[in-house]
Amino acid sequence: MKKISMILMSCILISVSGCKKYIDVNTNPNQPLDVAEAQILAPVEVALSSKLYAGNVAVIVQEYMQVAALNQVAPNAGTYLMYNTDMNDDWRTLYVTCLNNLVTLNAKAVADGKTNYAGIAKILTAYCLGTGTDLWGDIPYSQAFKGTANFTPVYDTQKDIYTAIQSFLDGGIADIAKNGTITPGGDDFFYAGDMSKWTKLAYTLKARYYMHLTKAAGYTAATQAQLALTALQNGMQSNDDDFKMAYGGAAGAENPWQQNFISASTIVMASTAVNGFKTRNDPRLTIMVAPATATGLYTGLDQGLNTIGQLEEYSRPGSFYGATGASNYIVNYSEALFIKAEATLILSGFSSAQSIYQSAISSHMTKLGVSTANANTYIASRPLTNANAEQLIIEEKGIANFLSLENFTDFRRTGFPVLPAVPNALSTIPRRVLYPQTEIISNPQPQQSAKLTDRVWWDAQ
Repeated sequence: MKKISMILMSCILISVSGCKKYIDVNTNPNQPLDVAEAQILAPVEVALSSKLYAGNVAVIVQEYMQVAALNQVAPNAGTYLMYNTDMNDDWRTLYVTCLNNLVTLNAKAVADGKTNYAGIAKILTAYCLGTGTDLWGDIPYSQAFKGTANFTPVYDTQKDIYTAIQSFLDGGIADIAKNGTITPGGDDFFYAGDMSKWTKLAYTLKARYYMHLTKAAGYTAATQAQLALTALQNGMQSNDDDFKMAYGGAAGAENPWQQNFISASTIVMASTAVNGFKTRNDPRLTIMVAPATATGLYTGLDQGLNTIGQLEEYSRPGSFYGATGASNYIVNYSEALFIKAEATLILSGFSSAQSIYQSAISSHMTKLGVSTANANTYIASRPLTNANAEQLIIEEKGIANFLSLENFTDFRRTGFPVLPAVPNALSTIPRRVLYPQTEIISNPQPQQSAKLTDRVWWDAQ
């Protein structure tokens, strides 16, 4: 991972060079006319992990989910203060650094007959579109990425975006199935060119996005659950299939979540999350949460306070997720099992989902290094019943998806985990984020009046 800092600089150079809206690397005079697929893929992967999965909006969402807390006087992001300008960089990361370059990668790979690169580009495009639409709702897609031909693309409906996501995933799977002879190597930081794992990721993402629509208008939970189960037959099969980015830990190659929680950020773990580990007698506490340096205790910060505490008195993420050399687990096998458990619950009831749910918890604990005895004791203390099954599946899924944007989606579509009201909050818990000011100025669209508490299309009452 020694190349990470150089790759990040490449991302920056790609994203800030001269253009007004969406970069078109084929016409921009400040960029090469022809860039090899490997030179596009590597920086896009790093940007996806470091800036999209673990960037500014990801931190804000962790505050909404009461996993992270800002040690500053309210109002702040933790009490749901947001300005449109707060989303400028996140939108740029999504569209300029990630999606536009993935469109370029796909087009070049198709033209060059490099079907594996084309497949990866389509799968990553699906992931990026999913991330964007789950945060903002309607977003530009069908008229985007036209360069100077269209600086004001209309916003596609979220329903249409979800159709496109499944189409991209199917296309990526089909490209990889062509068994192209040219595969990525060191330029693929996620899977090092293991195309079987890319295929498993695509099927797992299909299942994820099917389950997002269990309550959407015009869809039924049973149909979506069956689609998810069918997809998972070809999805991730073990922790070895995790879609993760490893970081070397040296200066310039630190895990972004470690950087998010450095003292200068004044961000620490929230009391809701830390106390949850304690209440459950969860053996993952000492692995996922670091003790406060001043006290040696596991202590989270209450959100919404009118005072500022001492940073050293609060916990930060433990070394597994928060060390400089920790990995980002963007999509993981445990999530695949929890999706399977939820889908099975919908179709067959809690007793049929029980063993799958237990395997999901076990897979996460195995990855963290929890002893079998401690894992079994914990699992036995959290059995599913008809009354609690959905809640426990989503709660445990959220633990396995620690620091993931996916937890915000699950909260909105299921109501779990149940989160306490935050003192001095400016509203109820947000259901989305605001459109960026740069977009409002340069591409006015009717959807941009949405408030934080407005629901996206799939977020049914």
